[in-house]
Amino acid sequence: MKMVRAVVLVGSLLAASGAGVAQQSYFTNWPAGVAPNEVGKRVAEHFVTSPHQYISAKNTTLHYSEVATWYGSLTFAKLTHDSALQAALVKKFEPLMPGGAEAKLIPQRRHVDDSIFGIVPLEIGIQTKDAKYLSYGKSWADRQWENPQPDGLSAETRYWIDDMYMLTILQLEAYRATGDKKYLDRDAKEMAAYLDKLQQPNGLFFHAPDVPFYWGRGDGWVAAGMAEMLSELPQGHPQRARILKGYREMMAALLKYQGKDGMWRQLIDKEESWPESSSSAMFSFALISGVKHGWLDARMYGPAARRGWIAVVGYIDQNQDITSVCEGTGKLNDLPYYLARRRRTGDFHGQAPVMWAASALMRP
Repeated sequence: MKMVRAVVLVGSLLAASGAGVAQQSYFTNWPAGVAPNEVGKRVAEHFVTSPHQYISAKNTTLHYSEVATWYGSLTFAKLTHDSALQAALVKKFEPLMPGGAEAKLIPQRRHVDDSIFGIVPLEIGIQTKDAKYLSYGKSWADRQWENPQPDGLSAETRYWIDDMYMLTILQLEAYRATGDKKYLDRDAKEMAAYLDKLQQPNGLFFHAPDVPFYWGRGDGWVAAGMAEMLSELPQGHPQRARILKGYREMMAALLKYQGKDGMWRQLIDKEESWPESSSSAMFSFALISGVKHGWLDARMYGPAARRGWIAVVGYIDQNQDITSVCEGTGKLNDLPYYLARRRRTGDFHGQAPVMWAASALMRP
């Protein structure tokens, strides 16, 4: 019996080792110009010198897409041990602290698009251990749950699929910064509620309950949000199985809709729609994360993750701007509205997920 158990144990160890090798084999030996450490550094350094976007007489505060790019650039700097890049990103944010030279740009609304601002000081605090950033970032996460709904969900809950990243990432960063389980529990409950409300039988998500279209970047926020959360939820957490199920169903659907060029379309299931870079980068991030963490079968999903990353890098121009980024899109129950969305170059909606995907590729 001892010999049998020993053989089984050795076999299990070899299988696990083989799985690890299979995972990593998809994320090495990159073609020239595609290596994530090179691409991420170029895009992040370009972000450091970029002016704020979407600031106007109508929109007077920092935009969530810039916040998401900041977060991705900071995680990349940490993973690549790039202290100069980290310092530059922190210095760029200092004027946005209370009392700073750009404090007027600090968002004010109790709304997911504004509250996500808190992830930048939280990430800076996590990396630098500076209490002023940790405290300031935590205040945003606490504010988001000051007056919860009767069901315990945030008052900012609105059941747009974008929220499955933008609302949950703030609470997740607060958990990472403090270790306080209440932030993780809030997050998981919120994500499970959105899954129950919005995921369709095919695994994808309508933009909103009253808008039956599979808008690429909207579904991208969902994919990225679930990948971020699963990386922190412990095995025994009450909501982990529900979130992992929803994630796997979505990844299986995305596998079917990935184009031969490695991209996904602006409307995922419409062939007449154009290949769109921000959603493709978000889906690549989610797939890379799943393969690396072992949530997905490496041999089935690894090639798709690799193709997605290589394809997205092909949409980065000589200025390190991401091209073919869908313009900002409100929800509207009108197919022509979605098909007519314009392509933008250099929009932070595209820079952000490129940095997330580069970071995912740099993780062990």
